Amino acid sequence: MLPLFIQYAAQAVNAAAGSIYLWEEAGGEWVSRGWMTADGRWQTDTADLHHRPGEGVTGWVGERGEIYVTTDWRADPTNQPLPREMELLQRLTSGISLPLKAEERIIGVMHIWYAERREFSAEDKRLLTAIADMAGSAMQRARLHEETAQQVQRLTALRDIDRAIASSFDLQLTLNLFLTHTREQLQADAVNILLFDPRTCALQQAAGRGFRSARPSNLNLRLDESLAGRAALKRALVAIPDLDAAGEKFSPSELLESENFKAYYACPLVVKGELKGVLEVFHRAPLFVTSSWLDFFETLAGQAAIAIDNARLFENLGRSNLELTLAYDETIEGWSRALDLRDKETEGHTRRVTELTLKLAAQLGIPLADMAHIRRGALLHDIGKVGVPDSILLKPAPLTDEEQRIMRQHPQFAYDMLAPIQYLRPALAIPYCHHEKWDGSGYPRGLKGEEIPLPARIFAVVDVYDALTSDRPYRSAWLKEKALEYLRQQSGSFFDPQLVEKFISLIERDE
Repeated sequence: MLPLFIQYAAQAVNAAAGSIYLWEEAGGEWVSRGWMTADGRWQTDTADLHHRPGEGVTGWVGERGEIYVTTDWRADPTNQPLPREMELLQRLTSGISLPLKAEERIIGVMHIWYAERREFSAEDKRLLTAIADMAGSAMQRARLHEETAQQVQRLTALRDIDRAIASSFDLQLTLNLFLTHTREQLQADAVNILLFDPRTCALQQAAGRGFRSARPSNLNLRLDESLAGRAALKRALVAIPDLDAAGEKFSPSELLESENFKAYYACPLVVKGELKGVLEVFHRAPLFVTSSWLDFFETLAGQAAIAIDNARLFENLGRSNLELTLAYDETIEGWSRALDLRDKETEGHTRRVTELTLKLAAQLGIPLADMAHIRRGALLHDIGKVGVPDSILLKPAPLTDEEQRIMRQHPQFAYDMLAPIQYLRPALAIPYCHHEKWDGSGYPRGLKGEEIPLPARIFAVVDVYDALTSDRPYRSAWLKEKALEYLRQQSGSFFDPQLVEKFISLIERDE
């Protein structure tokens, strides 16, 4: 719209040239947005032309909101053109400058220039004022539209970041997505996240975007030697729009000189009062930002802090669960060793049958998640024997019918002991059912065929094989060949036939 407004305004009063300056909140200056030269060309490479408030005619009109007329800019003490402006004004003499208003706020200044001296009539001023008012209203609408579109983009970015935080606990994946959105929305040349390590009180490299060379993955910045450390120590935003003008430099360990950054912004990542890291934004030219930019920057920093906190909480929870699981398993192993020590004739039996059961289960393609339950069930397969009196359990002679009845209760004892424990309930199949037989003649429930859980069927083959190949007070261990032949004989009556064949293949392959 800008060249059209200048063109129409110039045509309306038969002027030769014109220009528009707009107020830039970020830098707090009036910045040229284009010039229509005396030969009718529209030049947009004039962003380097800017005036401070009250400086020159542009600053005077912008500050007072009044029309300013100059009959000869060379002799006008208020004009004070910049060197580049003097070049553009060489073929021009007089001009009129008008404020561009929107909702009682001055958002710009329009200049109309003539090659010759000219007096401006009241009609000229009314006509140009009307055009300036229309231009101000139109530009305000356009600016509001741009701001609305920008807000939608930022909200979309925040929604995507929220989804990433909610759907993934992979910190690196979340940070990479976060930095992509941050760089795009803040229009930064490079962005970076450093994580705070409370053990070393240092900032460590986590993820970056836009750097010409990769930052060292082992980067460690002390809080007292870097700009990022300043943000972390003060827990406050560090904003340096022009590093050279501010006399600030990056430390040698902080950044390579080849990056040639001229502006730097850093925001500490704090959640629940704890420092998690620092979010950095870099620009290769001075970067003067608006208050809305800074607000969004701090909002993004808050999102990053939440993502880091969530990931670390999940990591700590996972570590705690692992430690708890290991503690449970060590307790179970302790129980199994205690059973072996009590039942001296089967010392080492539990460890052997557990290892062999897991081998056979793996050959059958049992899912990994179920293998942990099979292992626990194998370790606890004789846990019910704690309810059997020593006089029966350790009796060297054959058991009486009554003693046999009591001994056969140990699977039910195991069920009664383990069923109330939620953690061990998935492992109940082996302790409860490993004495069931394929033909239904087993105990305690007389299950038949595939009614018997698969882990119990697997374990039954292994358990009998280990018992036969181990020494007993009343007999010596059988040779493996004899024990395997016994399994073949009982296939289809005591044992699942398919499992017997799989087990024999496993033993022969291992040999």
